[in-house]
Amino acid sequence: MDWTTLPSLSALRAFAAYAQSRSVAKAGAALNVSHAAISQHLRALESDLGVALLDRSGRRMELTAEGETLARALLDGFGQIATTVEALTGADATRPLQISTTPTFASAWLMPRLSQFREKHPEISLTIDPSATVQTPEPGGIDVALRYGQGDWPGLEAELLVRSPIVVVAAPTLVGTREISSPADLREYHWLQELGTNEATDWFALHGVDRDAGHGYASLPGNLMLEAARAGRGDRHHRGDFRGAGRRGRAAEDSL
Repeated sequence: MDWTTLPSLSALRAFAAYAQSRSVAKAGAALNVSHAAISQHLRALESDLGVALLDRSGRRMELTAEGETLARALLDGFGQIATTVEALTGADATRPLQISTTPTFASAWLMPRLSQFREKHPEISLTIDPSATVQTPEPGGIDVALRYGQGDWPGLEAELLVRSPIVVVAAPTLVGTREISSPADLREYHWLQELGTNEATDWFALHGVDRDAGHGYASLPGNLMLEAARAGRGDRHHRGDFRGAGRRGRAAEDSL
């Protein structure tokens, strides 16, 4: 490697911090420098590379295609460095294992198993974020994300936790005595799905049914979705496999 061809490390750090936060002020706070210093580093890096990394034509500064490419490389590289340093110094050993999952899965599957996990791993502290917001596992942040999906998430190691059948349910007050013999018979109902998922859309697509968009969907937190389904305000369904995905190098999720 020709080290003399690389841009200033300070400029690369400033650009990576900006790319991660998409804010000059937040990048400055993360690196403990002024936002003016971040702006100077960004312009110096573009000048050094001879490439436009930022599009400043709009009201908000955005990364160009070249900027996105460099940002991915830097964040991956700095992430690996941070992980290695934590492993060498032991700084990561005492930090709680941070888990992100949906509220319904947290209450119905994860919580009943925590006592067993504590018995096996009393030395591991846990922080559980029951939110529909999808957060990317990264060094110093979320370690494990439990989500519905096929497990083909780039850059993450995924392990199947629960395989469950697809079940469609509705309150008797909603469907009455109507005979339902095929997925197409459910097109006219308003559907409920858990916030942060696209289960209803996937279910109809799986059965080759063109969903009538005029009846729409309602995306709700898990507990509200159950209450709405029981009250006859729509159909509710449950689908698919639940998988745990985490950044490489952090263990213990397989014991949950």
